[in-house]
Amino acid sequence: MKRILIMYISPHSGHHQAAQAVEEGIKRVHPGAEILNIDAFNYTNPILEKVVNRTYTGIIKRRPEVWEYLYDNPFIFRKVKKWRQLIHRFNSPKLRYLLDSFKPDAVICTQAFPCGMIADCKPRDVLLIGVLTDYMPHSYWLSERVDFYVVSSEESKQRLEEEGIEEERIKILGIPVHPKFDDEVNRKRVFQELNLDPNLPNILIMGGGQGMGPIKTIIYLLAYLDLPYQILVVAGTNRSLLKWLKRREPRFNKIRALGYVDNVNELMDISSLIITKAGGITTGEALVKNLPMIIINPLPGQERKNTQFLVKQGVALEAKNSKQAAVLAKRLLSKPERLREIQREIEKIRRPRAAINIAKLICS
Repeated sequence: MKRILIMYISPHSGHHQAAQAVEEGIKRVHPGAEILNIDAFNYTNPILEKVVNRTYTGIIKRRPEVWEYLYDNPFIFRKVKKWRQLIHRFNSPKLRYLLDSFKPDAVICTQAFPCGMIADCKPRDVLLIGVLTDYMPHSYWLSERVDFYVVSSEESKQRLEEEGIEEERIKILGIPVHPKFDDEVNRKRVFQELNLDPNLPNILIMGGGQGMGPIKTIIYLLAYLDLPYQILVVAGTNRSLLKWLKRREPRFNKIRALGYVDNVNELMDISSLIITKAGGITTGEALVKNLPMIIINPLPGQERKNTQFLVKQGVALEAKNSKQAAVLAKRLLSKPERLREIQREIEKIRRPRAAINIAKLICS
């Protein structure tokens, strides 16, 4: 019986969703496997986790340009190397105890921080797999003791090779999304449950798990478009946004407001396009569902790089502001051939079954 340790950081994050997707993939491929899926930050240092999360959120909201400067900056990377080593040494006793007591055959990390810590203290007979949840790797992933890197594209593979990672250690399997995104959806049932007209196109709006972004402004702009369509809005954990949307559902009868949901696969399946942030998981899910994207207000750092990659591949359009997002949505819905053209480009790069294939990699 295989024993698999999966590590991520921060609940309700893309890293967490990827970890859950990998866990489900392992359950389908290795039904008898014993799996331990844990928040590495919370396990090693719950106080530090709260400080880091609060600091990151504060910087992103108040000074995003600071995060853009810090993200994957070679100068900063060299400067913080000693601090990283110090944190790893401080956390290594707990991790060694975890490895000694659970005795995993493989460790899968969906974020660079736990991957680096495990790389520093794992036994050599334990397989370590780093699973990237964005489209371009950054320097903090690099380690000689990671056995395999799972990436989403040839461009990611080339970047790792440029940093000295051997080709045989890099597997282009895709960003792991829950295997249910590969399952067939009963579209008729979904339309009925949401009380939607199956003959009209749907615009899906998502702002990540926390419902971030100028969703209210986009709603007002879309509501007055002179086109037959419907709007699905996922507010996530943003309760105030959900209340705002619910109050306006009777006024804008085109809108269906939803909170934190576990059927995004169904919502994407019945939609014609999505307006979203550029998180790796959400955009990865959209690719699996062959869903054209309009990306708005990407966060600096990883989301900015994701946006650049997706736009370059021709599978997404970037809107500089809410008004442009509404204009692009109208343009795409008015030209079905343009939507089909984007879908043809998506077919070239989409990588379904990533979670299943990562589970199979453990065997190989």
